[in-house]
Amino acid sequence: MKKRDLYISKILPFVDKPVIKVITGIRRSGKSALLMLLKDYLIEKGTAFDNIIYINFESMEFADIETAKDLYSYIIKRKPQNCKCYILLDEIQNVKEWERAVNSFQVDIDCDIYITGSNSQLLSSELSTLLAGRYVEFVIETLSFSEYLCFRNEEEKDIYKSFSQYLKLGGFPAIHAYNYDVDSAYKIVSDIYSSVILRDTIQRHNIRNVDQLNRIMRFILVNIGNLFSAKSISDYFVSQKRKIDVNTVYNYLSALESAYIIRRVNRYNLKGKEVLKTNEKFYLSDHALLYALMGYDSQWISGVMENIIFLEFVRRGYSVYVGKYDDNEIDFVGEKNGDKVYVQVTYKIETEKTFEREVNTLLKINDNYHKYIVTLDDMIAGNVGGIEKVHIADFLLKEVW
Repeated sequence: MKKRDLYISKILPFVDKPVIKVITGIRRSGKSALLMLLKDYLIEKGTAFDNIIYINFESMEFADIETAKDLYSYIIKRKPQNCKCYILLDEIQNVKEWERAVNSFQVDIDCDIYITGSNSQLLSSELSTLLAGRYVEFVIETLSFSEYLCFRNEEEKDIYKSFSQYLKLGGFPAIHAYNYDVDSAYKIVSDIYSSVILRDTIQRHNIRNVDQLNRIMRFILVNIGNLFSAKSISDYFVSQKRKIDVNTVYNYLSALESAYIIRRVNRYNLKGKEVLKTNEKFYLSDHALLYALMGYDSQWISGVMENIIFLEFVRRGYSVYVGKYDDNEIDFVGEKNGDKVYVQVTYKIETEKTFEREVNTLLKINDNYHKYIVTLDDMIAGNVGGIEKVHIADFLLKEVW
């Protein structure tokens, strides 16, 4: 099993601490595998196998555990006597009022609890107030480019060639555990999307107009990297003789977000130092969703590059915004621990005019934080006025930005 050191290193400091470890993320991002890695770690450090209770609620083996009471009874019967037990609960959102059981475990038995779920609102219900202040959450993303190289054993190969494949295939671990061709990989990703849409979106939010939801999703897919709003989506549908009100669009966007299919990025006024309320960008939890659902097309590469860089910011713990400076847009402004990083993304710098446009926007920002122009051009590396030009593969593999 391939290790996900980025996430394991974040979770290990909380092992045996009195907080619930909550692992969330889109389906098939590797949450279950991460639980197995944690289980292996516990055994390696001397925990008896019988002291670890693992339940995958998507397995028929545990289909009878439907409520908090069922879960509580199951664990109490199997917990070891007079020693600590480790409780690993996979896809716990399938259990009604699971929060009551988990809260009781903390009160009634000596245990260390790890749970996973495929919904960002896993801890937003009224019942979740039972756990307030007693959990830490880790969002698991699909494979970064660095992890992709590890999964494919390509660390020593031509990274630009490897990135070209990553650009097409995306980062769902399931398609890199085996050597699938592109068509097979897209079939797997399409099936993942269908599962997420059905179980984590349509069923969970009681959505009746599935066609409308799918049309909104297609609008988002072909507008990756573009600014738009719920109103602009509504206006587009009206122009297509398909009326939909703005509130319904908001609800659909929220449902897609809660299932981790899409991610919202707000705009930030760098001069006024405020988050803007009009127009946003939406990115995908993995760029392979675009190609799997719409087919591969090179016209979307710029948006896909932005998608990849956005997720890398998130993995590294940055708060991410789309920057606005006067009438200029900065693709990404990342903030972490008082530090900032500015990034302009461009597919290729083919003309002097393109280069000047990207550089001049960054030069207007009068501070000493790192600024990058990230591109797919192989021979573009260099530095202009403190602004670093870098190939996207090199940018993604930088240990520090």
